[in-house]
Amino acid sequence: MKFRRYHLIIIFFFLFSAAIAGRLFDIQVKNYQKWRAFAQGQQSRYENNFAERGKIFFSNSSFPVALNRDSAYVFLTPAEIKEQDSAVQFLSVVLGLSESEIMEKLGQRDNLFAVLKENLNETEIEKIKEGNLKGVYLGKERKRYYPQAGLGSRLLGFVDADGKGQYGLEGYYDNVLGSEEDLILTIDYNVQFMAEKLLQQAKENLDIEAGQIIVLDPNTGKIIALADFPNFDPNNYSEYAKKGELDIFQNSATQKVFEPGSVFKPITMAIGLEKEVIAPQTTYIDQGFVKFGGSTVYNYDGRKYGQRTMTEVLEKSINTGAVFVEGLISHDVFLDYLGKFGFFEKSGIDLNEVYSENRELKKGYEINFATASFGQGIEMTPIQLVRAFSSLINGGKMIKPYIVDRENTPESPDFIISPKTSSQISVMLVSAVENGFGKAARIPGYYIGGKTGTAQVPYSALGINKSGYSDKTVQSFVGFGPAFNPQFIILVKLNNPKAKTAEYSAIPIFRELAGYIINLWQIAPDYE
Repeated sequence: MKFRRYHLIIIFFFLFSAAIAGRLFDIQVKNYQKWRAFAQGQQSRYENNFAERGKIFFSNSSFPVALNRDSAYVFLTPAEIKEQDSAVQFLSVVLGLSESEIMEKLGQRDNLFAVLKENLNETEIEKIKEGNLKGVYLGKERKRYYPQAGLGSRLLGFVDADGKGQYGLEGYYDNVLGSEEDLILTIDYNVQFMAEKLLQQAKENLDIEAGQIIVLDPNTGKIIALADFPNFDPNNYSEYAKKGELDIFQNSATQKVFEPGSVFKPITMAIGLEKEVIAPQTTYIDQGFVKFGGSTVYNYDGRKYGQRTMTEVLEKSINTGAVFVEGLISHDVFLDYLGKFGFFEKSGIDLNEVYSENRELKKGYEINFATASFGQGIEMTPIQLVRAFSSLINGGKMIKPYIVDRENTPESPDFIISPKTSSQISVMLVSAVENGFGKAARIPGYYIGGKTGTAQVPYSALGINKSGYSDKTVQSFVGFGPAFNPQFIILVKLNNPKAKTAEYSAIPIFRELAGYIINLWQIAPDYE
């Protein structure tokens, strides 16, 4: 009995071993490709995990600027590649990669799934198929795709490898898009394209370090264009992330503050008009400078203008004129109006944004209020500036800027200044273009209003632990038209252009874009 039981155990052991061997044969030989594919499928690809997202459309386009699509990639199983040199040469030519990049992947001998390149085009796919190299395989995944590449990239943001929206609208509306709801934007494709083209030309002609253009309907807050240079290709966002270039993902219009310079003077002037301490023809005598204790405020280039009206202060951008007006307003009232104009809070735009509390200004020093009156020593984002400027020309109401064209009940606007003040400052800004430093912004047949700004950049904004201002400048122009029935307002902001002032850098860009919009929208002229 014992002997028989012993034989049964031996037989069972052999049968069990045979079953295991058969299973191993099935895995390793008979169905090798199947199980290798299964192993590869366990890698961190998201072809089966990608959650469909809503598309994003510009206002006047039936073609989405963000959508979902199947994308091809090529991957390697290094252990299977025998003739490495010829394989490396072939892949380098077909994929446009350096041989060192490919050799690095081939060095991962134990890796069954080494992704070499994503987002393959049709030519690359066909070449890989024709090459038919053992160990080189094509895969497919579902992912987010931006057919316009860099156009509006800082506005749009991107979707990361986990399917989560990052930066821009992808980040702000992540839950909405994740629910497969489409977004229809207020952005005009043609105006956005032209704005980005002009910034690219500014890089070529003026060697700007960065720049933004905002086009907005000053009556409603609708954003027509929001261009930011430099931009990036969201289809290849990981390439920038690998280099640590995360700054390029931020939207400078809403997430970076700057000191605006003289483009801020109309705000100070409007407060003075509203409080009735000045009128457009009020005069004062400019001596070229104003002293505050041990500090002195000078006009640009040390110029001295003598007796001038408030309108001429804007025409000739006289610093001491803005100081004069602020001196007629109590500091508390000045701060209160800056708050009403929205400089101490977010604009409410449907994008991630920051704002400055302007603590240094609020300390109450005389010199700080003096320099703030002409836009130095006060910080804001470009969108805050355009929002405030809109209230100067739209009858005095504070608008809320928006990018996604959603059906919301409009809020009753707050009136920051009276329609009378708005009319007065509008006329003064037209005079600044007709008779002042803004002459280059004139467009025949139309009344255009606007103001230039050339501001020095503080060392602190450059990350330098030093007080005072550097030789770098931010040159800007805010203009609008037609001036007495404004349909658009444009901010052109250029970081450190190779030009003396905004008259020679920002204004020509404004004029070209404004003329383009007038023709595109077929806006009727003011006069023949």
